[in-house]
Amino acid sequence: MPTPTPGYQTKQEIITVGRSDYTIRSLLDRQQYSDPQGEAEAAGIPPATWPLFGLLWPSSRVLAGLMDNHNLIGKRVLEIGAGLALASLVVHRRLGDITASDWHPLSPGFLAENVLLNHLSPLKYQRGNWAGENPELGEFDLIIGSDILYERQQPQQLATFIHRHAAPGATVIIVDPDRGNRSGFCHAMVALGYGFDMHRVPSPLENGDSYKGCVVTFTQMTVLAAA
Repeated sequence: MPTPTPGYQTKQEIITVGRSDYTIRSLLDRQQYSDPQGEAEAAGIPPATWPLFGLLWPSSRVLAGLMDNHNLIGKRVLEIGAGLALASLVVHRRLGDITASDWHPLSPGFLAENVLLNHLSPLKYQRGNWAGENPELGEFDLIIGSDILYERQQPQQLATFIHRHAAPGATVIIVDPDRGNRSGFCHAMVALGYGFDMHRVPSPLENGDSYKGCVVTFTQMTVLAAA
């Protein structure tokens, strides 16, 4: 049953990733909206896109599944545009060094509650502004994201942000549901010295939902050449 919350409604559901179940609190639907203090408006988030952070998108399930098996040893991991941060929860449960990052003012609150619902220790969070400087964020060995290329201006912004926070030899994994901006993003990453590999995601997903999209893995070609 939906749980009443000031200004918006939420729900809880069990999401299975690999052999583990995760309890996830999310917005009830994409009709929810609440910005009484004007925080979202000040951050440039319009009412139409306000609820997107709080929904569990198919691409996030794909990314979470990848992280359930990815080698995390010795790697600092950053999830960008994390939203409900399902992939971050998976990495955290596997004892990976994960930082979740998003621009929405309610994202850290939902993350904190989902950490508690899954009986996990506190998970690191940093607000990430793709269009600005984030000196407190640092560099990461693995940068991950799902369904983050949904506006035309984002490919160049995102590529620059990723490159700024990628440690030497970093890997970048992006799950994209064919929204139309992937080509521009790949070109921007290549211009910054990255090569990439892309493959289609098998459909249907583990939960039976149909899915159309790709996993794109980027590597720094300049580092490979130097090696």
